[in-house]
Amino acid sequence: MPDVTVVVPVRNEAGNIAPLVGEIASALAGRDFEIVYVNDGSTDGTESELKRLATTHANLRQIKHAQSCGQSAAVASGVRAARGGIVVTLDGDGQNDPAFLPKLVDKLKSAGAATGLIAGQRVGRKATGFKKFQSRVANKVRGAILRDGTRDSGCGLKAFRRDVFLRLPVFDGLHRFLPALIRREGFAVGYLDVVDRPRGSGVSNYGFFDRLWVGILDLIGVWWLIRRRKRVPQVSEVSPDAH
Repeated sequence: MPDVTVVVPVRNEAGNIAPLVGEIASALAGRDFEIVYVNDGSTDGTESELKRLATTHANLRQIKHAQSCGQSAAVASGVRAARGGIVVTLDGDGQNDPAFLPKLVDKLKSAGAATGLIAGQRVGRKATGFKKFQSRVANKVRGAILRDGTRDSGCGLKAFRRDVFLRLPVFDGLHRFLPALIRREGFAVGYLDVVDRPRGSGVSNYGFFDRLWVGILDLIGVWWLIRRRKRVPQVSEVSPDAH
């Protein structure tokens, strides 16, 4: 069984797959790992490209959604299919540099069992001025409401313990709230600065108005989940007095 599973959610990213798989393999060379691509209802050559690459990469697997269900659902499918106890995620458009994967894994391992997540935080982000402004506003609003301690919840580079993730509620937008939800489960969260890159090829599958209102509703929902969390009682059996 692999020690680490790399989960890559993709939709219509055929041109970015081969370069990214090669970079992941190079970054984790010498380690026991697998790569799980989650094909989220792609209509381009994503499926055939993954099949082709699987003939030369024995540790590459493809999980397929019959129709697009969104990034959070794709991440959740990948985690459920993962064979490794540690899961690392990154976006499939090439903007997340796989060179940071070993650093995320090592930082999570060295932090110990009390830490459930190491989240990447982008520096030198390669995006339009509007997208940068949009992210800054969203992160400030989220941070003020959730107090999750992160300045960049949208970075795809994350390393977490599979069993911890499987405790979380699954909903559209989950991947943007992992720090808050993992803290809710009683685990610590660590951070690692990562360098952003330009998209490899193709165009983004997401737009501002696609996420605005859904993001607001998700934020309210996560705030409610945190407020409604009940402390799990410590239970012990009391033996009867000896006579």
